[in-house]
Amino acid sequence: MPPQQQGQPGRRPGPRPMPGGGIPPAYGQQEPPPGYGQQSPSGYGRQEPPQGPGGYDGPGYEQQPGFFDGGGGPTDHDPYYDEEPPKRKRRFGGCLAVLVAMAVVVGGFYFVGDRAVDYVKDMVAPPADYPGPGTDPVSFEVHKGDSVSAVGRNLKEAGVVESVDAFIEAANQEGLTVQVGFYPLKKEMKAADAVEVLANPENIDTVNVTITEGSRAKAIYKVLAEKTGKKPADFKKAAQDTEAIGLPDYAKGNVEGYLFPATYAFPPDATPTEMLSMMVDRWEQALGDNDIEARAAQLKCGDGKACTAEQIMTVASLVEAEGRGDDMAKIARVIYNRVENPGTAGQAGFLQIDATVNYALGKSGSTELGGVDVQSVDSPYNTYTNKGLPPGPIGAPGDEAIQAALNPAEGDWYYYVTVNLKTGETKFAKNYDQFLKFKAEYKDYCATESKSC
Repeated sequence: MPPQQQGQPGRRPGPRPMPGGGIPPAYGQQEPPPGYGQQSPSGYGRQEPPQGPGGYDGPGYEQQPGFFDGGGGPTDHDPYYDEEPPKRKRRFGGCLAVLVAMAVVVGGFYFVGDRAVDYVKDMVAPPADYPGPGTDPVSFEVHKGDSVSAVGRNLKEAGVVESVDAFIEAANQEGLTVQVGFYPLKKEMKAADAVEVLANPENIDTVNVTITEGSRAKAIYKVLAEKTGKKPADFKKAAQDTEAIGLPDYAKGNVEGYLFPATYAFPPDATPTEMLSMMVDRWEQALGDNDIEARAAQLKCGDGKACTAEQIMTVASLVEAEGRGDDMAKIARVIYNRVENPGTAGQAGFLQIDATVNYALGKSGSTELGGVDVQSVDSPYNTYTNKGLPPGPIGAPGDEAIQAALNPAEGDWYYYVTVNLKTGETKFAKNYDQFLKFKAEYKDYCATESKSC
């Protein structure tokens, strides 16, 4: 603020003499009350000096006369009575405060405006995206049930795309549908390039293996080795670590029957242990879906005792090896009737299932043994020489066989014969004579259809 010049508003003039020689009160000061400047009452404005006997005997001091004490008035150097009044000091404090306030306001407007511009840019500008083509390779997995948004989030977390919005925008333009599996991608890819890879199922980077129903562990190891480039011995060794693969205790360390038959998409770097573990996990899913443990207690597996989950899996493996379609539930009933009612309908409690003898011999197939002396096969799996169920499953039963084992058909059958191997036609007999009739029919079929037997 510029200094004020003489005669401008704001200059305070000095006092002028009043008629009669009086002095006006100071500028801005009220007229003193009557008696002001006379003897002040004790305690008002100053402390009275103490009085000793006979008067005050303290140190002497001289008090200057006050303005209204009549003692001559102000001195010659009182600034208010000089020819020129004192110049007021410039006060920059107030101006500085105003300038600071203005700076804060202007800065605030700049900050808000800058944020608003950024917000508008974010709304209008395309989402953040890498230019591509990418850097380090990434094996990216699409899980079952993943939405496009979930895939985008996982891609961003893996460092493949820069933003989820960029991926979703590219996916919507492509009309992307993604199949489960592993895809070979790269870090810092352009979102549209990542979508192009994911949109093509041929890019799935997995080891796809199909295990058929009824497959035995030995055959499963061979298939896995062929698909992965590993050795069957690698899988056999992995199966021995029953805790690592999650095998149930009642399997008694034998993986047979618990490697669930299905089509698997294994990660490209999966180990034998991880592959077998995934197969056992799939069996556990079937265990829960079918409530095997609870429903097993409702069935009898010999001597009037309730079945165990292991016995259900054994019956299911026999059904898988011997039947197909609607016949599975009837075959399950024949098995339960024989183990629970030995001596009925001309049978002595032996299951006499050829597939169990073939298993004991390490051979595949469930057809007639053909020349094998079953009495000479020394194995607990020989159901011609051992009554009741074998000690465990003889293969990997599928869902249909498990359902048949849990829900056997109602009937008093004790025999069955597949009379046509090509069509799988199977006939069920309630007594031994009827069984012999069906067996003759099978012999006749083999004589005319020798290639099938």
